[in-house]
Amino acid sequence: MVSNPAAARARTPGFLRYYHSMSDHPSHPYSYRGAGVDIDAGNALVERIKPLAAATARAGCDASLGGFGAIFDLAAAGYRDPLLIAATDGVGTKLLLAKAADRFDTVGIDLVAMCVNDLIVQGAEPLFFLDYFATAALDVDAAAAVVQGIADGCRDAGCALIGGETAELPGLYAPGDFDLAGFAVGAVERDALLTGSSVAEGDVILGLASAGLHSNGFSLVRTVINGTGHDLAAPAPFAAQTSLGEALLAPTRIYVQSLLAAIPAGINALAHITGGGLVENIPRVLPDGLAADIDASSWRPGAVFEWLREGGRIAADEMLRTFNCGIGMAVVVALENEATVTETLSNGGESVRRIGTIVAADDGRERVRVSDTESAWGW
Repeated sequence: MVSNPAAARARTPGFLRYYHSMSDHPSHPYSYRGAGVDIDAGNALVERIKPLAAATARAGCDASLGGFGAIFDLAAAGYRDPLLIAATDGVGTKLLLAKAADRFDTVGIDLVAMCVNDLIVQGAEPLFFLDYFATAALDVDAAAAVVQGIADGCRDAGCALIGGETAELPGLYAPGDFDLAGFAVGAVERDALLTGSSVAEGDVILGLASAGLHSNGFSLVRTVINGTGHDLAAPAPFAAQTSLGEALLAPTRIYVQSLLAAIPAGINALAHITGGGLVENIPRVLPDGLAADIDASSWRPGAVFEWLREGGRIAADEMLRTFNCGIGMAVVVALENEATVTETLSNGGESVRRIGTIVAADDGRERVRVSDTESAWGW
């Protein structure tokens, strides 16, 4: 039996103290909304986004929302002997810039891009996508803008927005904060899977231009912004026609459709250039005994990378292992297929250039060597 209720209550965890204080006042009614979760807002969001999901319908799926689960019919999508490939990712601290700039329509595209670009590197066609949106209290307008971007990304990638989850988690997130996660599933015929096993010495590496920073390195980006005192609403120093916030929020490029067309032309391997840059992502598709020589003089990083490097006094090695530096996808092809693959990708809207070659690996050297950054870029 507790002899000193006040002392016992002082030792009680915070959420239980709140419960005890409320229980002392039975006239104060409890409700889920009062606890911070608004079911009506959640239902309103579902109604707002139903047309967005419906617009992403594709063969194999009707992209309807509202059930407990969604069905995808691989046979209806035309597959004979498919392998399923799955990927999950997020947008990271780029969300903090979106919040600071009060612009939420591009991060949904980022979310899709980070997942579907990881599927296509294995030759997989993205089939469907699900999202997870977690926040302290649901802002229907902001959430709808995010889902609009997700739907836009799904249409670009040719996959269906098949479902998702919206979670209000007061106490776990601070007011105004939210986080995103995405989940994509794709399929590839068993005999068309890209593993990198066919990569050989003498192969050519093509680089597909990025649309800017994409969705990696934003903790460093925010550090540079804070250190230089730049205003997100002011004109971007490297793109005066737009604000700094809008320029930094440019969405990740989705390479799916152009690569689906080019893979049959003779692609041996693909590497999505995300966190780790060229130097850490290309080795993921190289067989043992092979390395990559990258010629920095074959392209120039965009102005946003120059601005970041100068503003943050960032070393070249740090830039190369943090950012994509202007190349969002690396494409490895045999020399005899280079022209056909380049033409197909160019016709698909990609900016393509040869950036390197596959060579025999030497003991003690890096798997990826980027040469000539100082003379080519001034880095």
